[in-house]
Amino acid sequence: MAEKMAMAKAINESLRRALDADPKVLIMGEDVGKLGGVFRVTDGLQKDFGEDRVIDTPLAESGIVGTAIGLALRGYRPVVEIQFDGFVFPAYDQIVTQLAKMHARSLGKVKLPVVVRIPYGGGIGAVEHHSESPEALFAHVAGLKVVSPSNASDAYWMMQQAIQSDDPVIYFEPKRRYWDKAEVDPEAIPAPLHKARVVREGTDLTLAAYGPMVKLCQEVADAAAEEGKHLEVLDLRSVSPLDFDSIQTSVEKTRRLVVVHEAPVFFGSGAEIAARITERCFYHLEAPVLRVGGYHAPYPPARLEEEYLPDLDRVLDAVDRSLAY
Repeated sequence: MAEKMAMAKAINESLRRALDADPKVLIMGEDVGKLGGVFRVTDGLQKDFGEDRVIDTPLAESGIVGTAIGLALRGYRPVVEIQFDGFVFPAYDQIVTQLAKMHARSLGKVKLPVVVRIPYGGGIGAVEHHSESPEALFAHVAGLKVVSPSNASDAYWMMQQAIQSDDPVIYFEPKRRYWDKAEVDPEAIPAPLHKARVVREGTDLTLAAYGPMVKLCQEVADAAAEEGKHLEVLDLRSVSPLDFDSIQTSVEKTRRLVVVHEAPVFFGSGAEIAARITERCFYHLEAPVLRVGGYHAPYPPARLEEEYLPDLDRVLDAVDRSLAY
């Protein structure tokens, strides 16, 4: 039966289900065991499944991912946690030169079913290196799948699908949404992992987002509706691969597109979407594809992060500019 739960709880329940279903599933990371993770996402799992299945690791991200690669080569399905987004970079070498390339290097003989969980993004008043949005860095790397849920139900099912995937999956968890609640049905039939979803129908303009910005785009659509503007909100769910077909279908209907993400606009995932949709929908578009995101600057101290992060007014401004063409 469906149950309303927070995103953090949904991920916990999904990990619990995977651990129970397959003895080859392991969880590894800093403080994931006894503490249950800094956000308590893995709370109670070590107690119920033991220290051999839910493993507290040293503070060594490269070692965590490197060990997971070795375990995957021996038939395990490791789920590793990078405690915060900005801590992933010591492991970047392992991820892009080993995890992403082993399948191609072995001509398809070797599979690496590793999930790398990364709490990411801002909005929680954290210190330096705790609010990054590095998804474009991983989406650029062939061999990696990159996904980000926006709600508890997707968080539950996308984790199940990521663990079952024979390819490595970078699973970005929007930490500012950990406490947002939604209905989760463990018996539902989930959408394909890399399929975008229309969360609000509209006719005047498409807002495309993923992870933490989907909720903001829904709030923007509510505000625009008060002025008689009907915006469609598309939850991309996956950054690599991107579901360009669903974006194209929406844009052919609305004829306008604004892409929203927390990460910097410069060389961000929105740039790839804008370029591809311009190619695909050139004769349908009535305005250029616009992007709203972070600035090309280091993430600021917590007292300034609300100036950095996209908000209702910045997205509405882009909507107005698009509709003005």
